[in-house]
This record gives sequence, structure tokens and C-alpha cells, in this order.
Amino acid sequence: MSTPKLLAGKRIAVLAADGFEQAQIDVPLAALAEGGAAVTLVSLRRGRIRGMHLHQPGELVRVGAVIDTAQAADHDGLFIPGGYVSPDALRQSAPARAFVREFDMAAKPIAVLAQAPLVLVSAGRAAGRTVAAWPGIRDDLVNAGATWRNDDVVRDAHLLSGRGAHDLAPFVQAMTALFAGEPATAAAAAQSDPPQDSPLEQPNQSLRWLAAPSFGTMLSLALLGVGVVAAQRVRHRQAADDPPAPAAPDASARARD
Repeated sequence: MSTPKLLAGKRIAVLAADGFEQAQIDVPLAALAEGGAAVTLVSLRRGRIRGMHLHQPGELVRVGAVIDTAQAADHDGLFIPGGYVSPDALRQSAPARAFVREFDMAAKPIAVLAQAPLVLVSAGRAAGRTVAAWPGIRDDLVNAGATWRNDDVVRDAHLLSGRGAHDLAPFVQAMTALFAGEPATAAAAAQSDPPQDSPLEQPNQSLRWLAAPSFGTMLSLALLGVGVVAAQRVRHRQAADDPPAPAAPDASARARD
């Protein structure tokens, strides 16, 4: 006899746009599917949206519903992944902000990760909340009236938040419990943690991973540039050496002949 799935019958909306962080979609969605949940990817447009591996392009993921027609009433929970681009696009969308507000006002479970709490800020739902998030958006949250915690995961009533992709293991575990209906037990923190003294390594490391042009590529480009310059010089020299063509006699001169 098979063990019942913890999330069987749960309908979870995943709100994302182009530029979501790939791992923050792949790992949580795999966990939701493993738990038996029915997952719908909601986005700003139809078709497929592109993920990112930090600063490098990721894979395409097919959209299940567009935000213009999506309704919070059709879902039991909401998950918003992070990334440097996707949350910024979502927070500029009035339908996306309204979608998030509908979930929050109905006290339906919401899970946000890394930079995704920016959508809560723009939806006007961050004030008074205790949130774990990417350290780079700490000031945005604090200025919006939220309490920022530099923790891997924070649960505040029906809102679950995580700091980043490096905390996916505890985040996925807490997200599964959230969507399964487990009540919150952690008390909200009284004040925000101080800001970082220096940036985390993760974004900087990705720049080191970007492929540098090979010596052969650089040499080919240099030779191409030299060839273009040489060809231009030849054309200019030929133009200077060729005598100007004699001017055609005008009509008055022909009349006198």
C-alpha cells in the first residue's frame, strides 16, 4: 500500500517571469510534484519563460496560465521564486500585485525566496512582516516596514520566506509543511538584523565563471581589425593617386565652338 502524498489535492500557483533563478524553480517544483501537488506556472505572458543561472542564461519553462486571467481562488497556495530579474518584472505588473494581495488577504499560504519579497513590497503587503530574504534587498524591506532576518528560513503566520538558493534544503522542507497546512510555531522577531558588511560571494563568483575569450579568438579579431584598417588605407591611397576626371564642357562652351 502506497503512502499518501503530503500535498495530494493541493493546487499551488508558481508566479515567475523571465529571469527567475533556475535552481529556485527546479528544486521547489520537484518537491511539490513529489508531494503530490498540482502546480501551475503563472507568468506575464504565454509560451515559455527563460531562467537564469545567476548571470548566465538558464532553461526555458512552459507557462501554464497568464496573470491577466489567473485567480487566487483557484489555488491553495502561492510560491514566488527569486532571481535578479523576475521579481523586478513582477512588481511592475498591476495584475501580479493584485494576485499576491488576493492570496495574502485570504490568508492563503505564500512562500517567497531570495529577492521575491520585493513583490510583497510593491503589493503593499510587507509592512509588519518578518521576512528572510536576499541580503541585497534588506533596505527595501526595512523601508517598507518589514523586519529582515538574516536566517535561512522564517515563518510568519501564513508567510514563509527564505534567504537564497544556498538555503534551498531547509526552505523546501518548510514550504512543504506550509502548503500541507502545518501551523506556524515560530514567533516574529522584534527587530531587523544589521546589514551585511560585505557582499556575499555568490554573485561575484558567477562573473569568474563566465567564459573568457580564447587567445585564438582574440588573435583572429585583432587580425580582422588590421585587415579592415589596411583595406581602408589602400582605398584612400588609390583615390589620391588617380587623377581627377576632366570636367565635361558646359553648354555655352559647346555653343561657341
